[in-house]
Order: sequence, then structure tokens, then C-alpha cells
Amino acid sequence: MIRILVTAMGGGGHGEQILKALRLAKNERYWIVGADANPACPQFDMVHERAVLPLASSPTYMDELFALIARHRIQVLFHGCEPELRLFARHRREIEEQGVFLPVNPTAVIDLCMDKEKTNRRLLELGFSAPRFAVVDATSDLAAIDWFPVVVKPSLGGGGSSNVYIARNAHELDGLAQFLNLGANDIKFFIQEYVGTPDAEYTVGVLHDMEGEYINAIAVKRSLTGQLSIRTSVANTTGRAELGPRLVISSGISQGEIDRFPIVSDQCRAIAMAIGARGPLNIQCRLVRGVVQVFEINPRFSGTTSLRAMVGYNEPDLLIRRHLLQEKLDVGFAYGKGLILRNLTEHYYG
Repeated sequence: MIRILVTAMGGGGHGEQILKALRLAKNERYWIVGADANPACPQFDMVHERAVLPLASSPTYMDELFALIARHRIQVLFHGCEPELRLFARHRREIEEQGVFLPVNPTAVIDLCMDKEKTNRRLLELGFSAPRFAVVDATSDLAAIDWFPVVVKPSLGGGGSSNVYIARNAHELDGLAQFLNLGANDIKFFIQEYVGTPDAEYTVGVLHDMEGEYINAIAVKRSLTGQLSIRTSVANTTGRAELGPRLVISSGISQGEIDRFPIVSDQCRAIAMAIGARGPLNIQCRLVRGVVQVFEINPRFSGTTSLRAMVGYNEPDLLIRRHLLQEKLDVGFAYGKGLILRNLTEHYYG
């Protein structure tokens, strides 16, 4: 059996998604160790062996990780949160020297995608479309922003829609600057033009193997209805009717219609190839007049990994089969399609 460690699998993030996808794989080859910082992690019920690891910021994290790898003779390591993504990339050589397969993008790709300004500048350099943007670190910079509505988010970091806001006019932007202490403690804003409509938003997965060979692509056309899928929703008072009646920011919990959507996935495939992706990559975008407008790229497994696995597009399983089992995968293989919706599940511990 192939011995797998999935870290940070609690909290409903992509670690849990990887775990669910592995359990959906159509084989019984996987023996899974699940780790989390929470000793009461509900996902412990889904693994063969459980372990508690400290937060990735702990000075003892790597020592405890290597001890866990040795104890259980781990062959594959999946990270479940972005702090671990950065940490594993930094210690890639030491991890792989333990004989562990680490499906993590090159450090250059991670650094690019985790910096929103660098991502957008690189997209434009490569000839792709991106919404107008600016990075500001002082309130005096806000006067130059006159292309409302805008989305305001941290300039560094990945997805999940945390600390993301909409400003419909200069007054609201000034208020956000005061609320978020712009300029204090080196706080910077990434300000991006709000584009498109909520019914044309997609999360797109493009999968390459670890040698950079393209495998396949898939998309989820997001259903942005209800509290589970929406972080922020405000009336469109900007006078720009083409944006729809409401301005919406999705949450990190995606659901909706899964299909290939070639007009979207083909453009995202070109972007992934151009930036040098190796492994899983997720592109958050809206389709505007037939052109993909990218607002974020996450260089990791998606929060929809298990949804994709449900229709036969199982990225963790595919990478293991490609690299550990040396299977030849069919490029652009067929998979299912359909509507997948989510809800909350309760766990009772007496």
C-alpha cells in the first residue's frame, strides 16, 4: 500500500479536500495518515492513523514532520494549508531526500502566484488579460483610483476570500483605508477593478505532472447563491449596468456546475503553461465578453478537489499514479459533468 500523509486536513480547507479525493480514488492502495494542529479534528475519523502537528509557524514543525514521516514510512506528502505550502517548498530537497513524493509547484511559481501584484504584471507581460489594478501603501495614493467599483484585498497571500472588500466609490475606499489601517505596520492594499458578473465566475483547475507535461483541465462555474458561497454582496450603485444589480465576492467555498467549459479552460491552460506550472494550479476568474479575466491564481490543490474527483477528475490520485506507479495518463481524458452543491455536516462527540 502507498503510505500518504495529509497535513492541515481540518477546518474545511484544501487539506480536507485532498483527503476526500483520495478516499474517492477507485483503488484500495492508499494508507493515509492525517495530521492537524487541532487534536479534536473531525477529519481524524476519515484516516487510518491520526497525528497532531504544530502550526507551520512553530520552530519545531519540520522536526516533528520528519519524525512522523520516518515513523510511518511516508511515501507521499500533501500539504493542507498555504503556510505549509511555502514551508514544504523551502524544504523541498530535505523532504525528497527522505524518499517522499512532494507534489508542489516550483518555488518561482509559488512566489509569483502568492504576490498579486507580480501575478497581474506577469499576466500582462505574457499577453493575457487582467483587470486594472494598483498597489497602495498610503492614503495619499487613493486619489489616483477613479475606476470604481474596486475590490480591495491584501497584496500578499492566497485564496479563501479572507479580508476582501468591495468599494463602490472614493468615500467607501477612504473608509476601508481607515478601517484597515492602511500604511500602519507596512500594510499594503491590492486594489483591483471589479469586472464581470457573478453568473460568469469560474474556478479552473489545470493539472501538469511534475515534469511540466500537461494532463488535463476542469472548471467549476460557481453558483453564487446563499451564505455558504458568498462572502460579500452589495447593491450596484455605480451606474455600471453591465455589472448586474449586485456586486458579489465569492467565499472560499465553491459549488456549482462542473464541466470542461473549453472557452474558459483553454485560456487558463495557456496561462498555466506560460507561467511554468508543475503540479496542481487553480485560476479564479470571470468570463467577460469571451475573455478570461483572472483575479487570482492559487499554486496548489483547490477547495473543489473532491468535487472534481466526484466526476472522475481526481488530481491527487492522478499525480500518484503518474509518478509513483509510473502509469501513462491519457492527456485530456474524459470525465463527467453536472451540478454539485454543498452543505454543512455536524459531528457529535459525547
